[in-house]
Amino acid sequence: MIKIFGFRISNYHNKVLIALHEKGIAFEEDCTVKPSQTPEYLALSPMGKVPYVEVNGTRLCESAVILEYLEEAFPQKPLLPKDPLARAKVRELVTVMELHMELVARRLYGALFGALFGQPVSDSTKQSVEKELAKGLRAFKVLAKFEPFIAGKEMTLADCAAAVHLPLISIATKVALGKDALEDIPQVQPYLKMLGERPAVAKVNAGRREASEAAKAAAKK
Repeated sequence: MIKIFGFRISNYHNKVLIALHEKGIAFEEDCTVKPSQTPEYLALSPMGKVPYVEVNGTRLCESAVILEYLEEAFPQKPLLPKDPLARAKVRELVTVMELHMELVARRLYGALFGALFGQPVSDSTKQSVEKELAKGLRAFKVLAKFEPFIAGKEMTLADCAAAVHLPLISIATKVALGKDALEDIPQVQPYLKMLGERPAVAKVNAGRREASEAAKAAAKK
């Protein structure tokens, strides 16, 4: 049995949840676990991040690694193409979204989540993010296909990533920079709407919204 540990505001936790639901894998979830650098938590997740999973007593961390394991262990409903080059193209797109878009935009999350993340965003940070994010967006425009899925005609791990990362990038840049960084890519919003109608994505989005409201309510107390 697979058990996933994390919290439902985390886009990386939710990325794995979408894949689990899409693939129809039975799993258990502990959604009360937050990132930590305590020795106790580092013994469970060596980088102190979420999510991590336990598989028959063995722990596994890093969302990309977890998804690769799920593909190999549960091949019945694949989220990667059979062709090695096509598989590499999916991973390429995920890498651009995560390293060159989401990780860059993450520096703006203080403006987006306020008390949940704590720190205001300086003007110098905004300028730096805008400059670096432009490079990732340039690559994304070249690689994303929207045919109708982001890497082609079939749902892949790239869609699991896009479903959780693109909305955050969109709203964070709109709030912090005054402009949605994705608004010049007209396919994005129809694509996200289409993804959001899939049962797996809808279920995970509902859990995220519920967790976000609970966190906001707790922050006000």
